Amino acid sequence: MANETEDAPTNSASESHATSTDVERNPTDEDKNEKLLNDAVQFLPTDAVKDLLSKEVCLRCIFRLFGMQVPICSSLSVKSLLCHVLGEQADLHQNISSVEPNICRSCLGILQFSYCGDKERVVENESACDFAVAIAELVKKEGHQIDSFSLEVSMPPTILENENKLSWYVKRKYRSEAWFKDRSISECSSTKDALKFALTNPLETLLDVKCGISTFHIRLTYSRVEASIKIQNFVEKIEGCKRRKVDAKNCLDTVKDKSAITGVENSVVSTTEVIPVDEKSSNGLQDNEPSETHEFPLKKVNEPCRLECLCFRTPIYFGGRYLKYSRNVSQTRWIIDEERMGEASIEEIIGGNILPMCRGDSYKFHAAGREDIDVRMLGSGRPFLFEIQNAREVPSELLVKEIESKINSLENKLVRVKNLKIVGSQGWTLMREGEAEKQKQYAALVWISRPLQDEDFQTISSLKETQILQKTPIRVLHRRSPLEREKIINWMKIEKIAGSSQYFLLHMCTQAGTYIKEFVHGDLGRTNPSIGSILGCRAEILQLDVTDVKMNCFLTE
Repeated sequence: MANETEDAPTNSASESHATSTDVERNPTDEDKNEKLLNDAVQFLPTDAVKDLLSKEVCLRCIFRLFGMQVPICSSLSVKSLLCHVLGEQADLHQNISSVEPNICRSCLGILQFSYCGDKERVVENESACDFAVAIAELVKKEGHQIDSFSLEVSMPPTILENENKLSWYVKRKYRSEAWFKDRSISECSSTKDALKFALTNPLETLLDVKCGISTFHIRLTYSRVEASIKIQNFVEKIEGCKRRKVDAKNCLDTVKDKSAITGVENSVVSTTEVIPVDEKSSNGLQDNEPSETHEFPLKKVNEPCRLECLCFRTPIYFGGRYLKYSRNVSQTRWIIDEERMGEASIEEIIGGNILPMCRGDSYKFHAAGREDIDVRMLGSGRPFLFEIQNAREVPSELLVKEIESKINSLENKLVRVKNLKIVGSQGWTLMREGEAEKQKQYAALVWISRPLQDEDFQTISSLKETQILQKTPIRVLHRRSPLEREKIINWMKIEKIAGSSQYFLLHMCTQAGTYIKEFVHGDLGRTNPSIGSILGCRAEILQLDVTDVKMNCFLTE
């Protein structure tokens, strides 16, 4: 993301990012920022500032502590900030490191815009604008099409602990000073908020979009290198306790839970410090007396936090209905013993056309129920949702129609889609509404062991809202729980096939989840009643089609 060195920060990232001048060279903005900064520093207690600098607290942390809004100095270097605060000094330009700490003991380099990047290399940025340039370059490199963005920051809990220690040090030492009595302690902002304040305006300028609630997220995750050792010591301590024998995995789970609470993702728990800290609001300080852990000065650090910068979009959803015309296409990719079952899948045919158009990372397929590989899906089709992960581009309505046409014009004609559209997360609500109560209609080709008789038509058609009891079918017993299920057959009718006395089409409407094949042949008595038991003969199902899924979901464009 910026210039890197193997051992320690040397070159500023701004030297390699000339585009940062686009953010900070506007004369009007510079004059405004200069005036705001000059007005603000007049109220800073110089003695307290020098004292904190001598304790290796960086200038931006001092600004944060005294309630100064960081954006006014986001484009200024440390040298410029020090000159504003301490005045022009002859030796200041020659030896800034003697005043400004290399790595702040409070923010651990976060508000100095320093961090450990790939391969443990230390990256250094002169200002927030330079850091913002590096982030913006990553966004553009990923190729995201955005109209807004959300900035998220995650920090190790030791930062919060340091904030508490620093604030209590100032309170204890300067509570009798006049300037301290005139200040509201709630004016102090957190390190996280200060960083977001500093980065928001430059990022908005560089990306030419506004920051706010958005489906596109820029996430900065800071973590500590020493944490893996502390976590290991924590686990070993628990394991070594003879009075409590706790499994090591449970100990790690406890640590992971703590990391989740503090805002650090479980995926980086091995590099995140987990230390019990006092709670504090994001924009204020505690009024309770400090504990013994609030010792000052803070522990010296040798390297800044690690940083992982991620740019991603929340999933986008395509909704619609699909029809399947083949009896050799599964709903999802089906592999058994490294051998594909069927010639294709609904999931791959539709997803293989949507994903490239969105330039996403991957997709997930969700459907309102499923049909067997040898069952066709006809009529109005089956409702489905396609979830595209981290899409770089959100297709227009016109492009969505092109995707639908492309799928429907495939040579093999295995699958067709209807009413394809981008539906947003509310698509889940549409899919789930009435799903448990939905009905399905079928057409089954049935053979019976005797000739069809006239009274059979009346016997079948007279059955309305018939309740049946189904045990888990033998054919799926290896992967389904052995349960008994009550299902409703809403209606049935027989359609005679000309020239055949033992074959007929059985049309029916049933409750969702009914095993139709077993309802026809009885599954060795595990489904009762069945077509075979109703007609008093052997019955076998030869072919089955789903002709309608009765759900008010994606029925129109």
